[in-house]
Amino acid sequence: MMAILRSLRLVTFAVATIGTVSALRAQIPQGAEPDIELVKRFDRDDNERLDRGERKQARAYILAHPELRRPARKGRSPKVTGSKGPRVTPKDVKSYPATTGLFAPDCLRTLFFEFEQDDWEEDLAAFWHTDVLVAANLTVDGKTYHDVGVSFRGNNSFTGVPAGLKRSLSLKMHFAHEQDLLGQRSINLLNSNEDPTFLRTVLYLEVARDYIPAVRANFIRVVINGELWGIYVNQETFSREFEKHALAGPGTRWKSPNNSTGGGMRFLGEDLDLYKRWYEIKGRNKKSAWRALREATRTLCETPAEQLEAALEEHWEVDAVLRYLAIDMALLNYDGYWRDGADFYVYRNANGRFLATPHDANEGFRVRPRSDGSQPDPLTACDDPNKALRHKLLAVPELRRRYLSYVGDIAEKWLDWDHLGQIVAKHQQLIAKDVARETRKLDTTEAFTTGVHGTRPTERYLTLPATTIKGFAAQRRAFLLGHPEVQRARKQ
Repeated sequence: MMAILRSLRLVTFAVATIGTVSALRAQIPQGAEPDIELVKRFDRDDNERLDRGERKQARAYILAHPELRRPARKGRSPKVTGSKGPRVTPKDVKSYPATTGLFAPDCLRTLFFEFEQDDWEEDLAAFWHTDVLVAANLTVDGKTYHDVGVSFRGNNSFTGVPAGLKRSLSLKMHFAHEQDLLGQRSINLLNSNEDPTFLRTVLYLEVARDYIPAVRANFIRVVINGELWGIYVNQETFSREFEKHALAGPGTRWKSPNNSTGGGMRFLGEDLDLYKRWYEIKGRNKKSAWRALREATRTLCETPAEQLEAALEEHWEVDAVLRYLAIDMALLNYDGYWRDGADFYVYRNANGRFLATPHDANEGFRVRPRSDGSQPDPLTACDDPNKALRHKLLAVPELRRRYLSYVGDIAEKWLDWDHLGQIVAKHQQLIAKDVARETRKLDTTEAFTTGVHGTRPTERYLTLPATTIKGFAAQRRAFLLGHPEVQRARKQ
């Protein structure tokens, strides 16, 4: 795999070998493709970034060679079309003191971006999944940060969203200057693709943090060149800053990308390149870290079931992994491990043990409308070797009991609408006025409410569609607390 990546980098800009580039790129899992490298080719002043003139040349090049990208899967058709939003100035919004953290749940900060060009959206779209960032000045709470690097991010949340509507953003605060925003050097602003309520990511991660180390999220208002672009989910990046507040010291971070058929913690053999194909390391690429990942999967997959619980202690934070699996299943993350065996983060902590934490969470808290509407069993997907954490851990009776006990605990505590409904109401109240007036969102204002409460808010919980947050909470809670194995596990 590393040979493929090296070859890809060497030939990316050779027009005569564009067909070879496309073939090599097709061998890499979607979501794990290396960014197309343009900066080195077009950086005339050698400052490791592209100014407007350099970007113009790079943009013409990348648009002339669409074959450099993997063909995108067709996304959904939005129910709305975008139009120019209202003008907003810093005088129109509340400022917060630096003592109010960037992820404070009751805070709605405003980020004011100023790009030097009016066609900033076209620039960002052209450079999606390249190494080019577009500089903008960012003003927050009266303080201006110069030359922040901005790019569009995501896969389906980009390709399935047409120009003129909200796409997710990534910010690199230290792009040109050593600076951070309230301690964060990188920031993800999510467009809530496939979630008209805007709430699912924030709710899911709040539950997750009650059980495991997980990234933080809240809501943020975005204004671009004076125009309101609306409410985004401000989700913490899986970064060194995350390590500082959530984990016991520095470690090693990986992402198992979406559409990975080998990144589910299955033992892949001795060759480390096989792991490098399916996992994307964050930070320093150390051979010792890859060896540790390989040995953790070997222990998980090759130890007999009767010896597994004891053997895992050297390599795994077992209880944290069981809680991760329980959250994933209790809240039905359709972008999660139980479905795909991929699209999650892996972390090796300072003690040398592995744990897992969510990546995407916008598809939780519902039964998919495209499904048959039934409630997935908490012991589903236990026979899939690629989902090795479920396949191997839940085959051990004591570990299965603990997992099911956590599933029941989450259902009883967090899917109780008397508790969850109060949290939902606070979030809705915080962002409702902005959602109503924004013109770039992906769904209707009506869907913001009906996605939570259905079309008849006074309807009994258990008769609401499980596609709504309230209906899902009631039905999932009843199903899990009534499940014989969950009941038995909680009694032991």
